[in-house]
Amino acid sequence: MKQALVSVIVALSENNVVGVRNQLPWKLSADLKRVKALTMGHHILMGRKTFESIGKALPGRTNVVITRNEEYRAEGCVMCKSLKEAINHASSDTELFIFGGGEIFQEAIPLADKIYMTRVHTTIQGDTYFPELNPEEWTVTESESFSADEKNEFDYSFITMERVIEGK
Repeated sequence: MKQALVSVIVALSENNVVGVRNQLPWKLSADLKRVKALTMGHHILMGRKTFESIGKALPGRTNVVITRNEEYRAEGCVMCKSLKEAINHASSDTELFIFGGGEIFQEAIPLADKIYMTRVHTTIQGDTYFPELNPEEWTVTESESFSADEKNEFDYSFITMERVIEGK
C-alpha cells in the first residue's frame, strides 16, 4: 500500500507568525475556502490547541487531534498521542494534511512531502510561529498573488512547495 502524501497546510505572515492567543491574526476568506477545497475528504492532523481554536470537528474530513493528555476527548475526532501515531492512522489516505499548530509544524516539516502555504503580506506580532524552511530542501511549484479586498484583510499569495528529492 502506498504511503499517504504528507502535506502541511499553513497561513503565515511575512515574519512567520501563524497565531496570536490561539487565533488566526487575520481575516482571509479566500484562504479558508482554499483550505476547505484542498482538505475535503482527507485526514487533517492538528494539535489540541489548534483544535480548540477551531472549536469543533471540521465536516467532511477525518479530524485527528494530537495530545499527550490521554483523558482528552473531542467530539467527532480521532485522538492520537503523537504526530507519528496520527500519520500512521491516516496512512490509508492518498494525502493527509498537517493543520498545526506551532509545535506540530516544527515536528512535521522533516516528514512533509508538500506545503500549501498562504503567505499573508503583513508583519504581525504573534506568539506562535512557523519554522524557517531550508530553501535547498523545497521548490516552489505554484505561486499566485492576490490583493486585499472586502473579504480578505491583507494582500496574500498561495504558494505550493514540494520537497526536493536528491538524485531525481
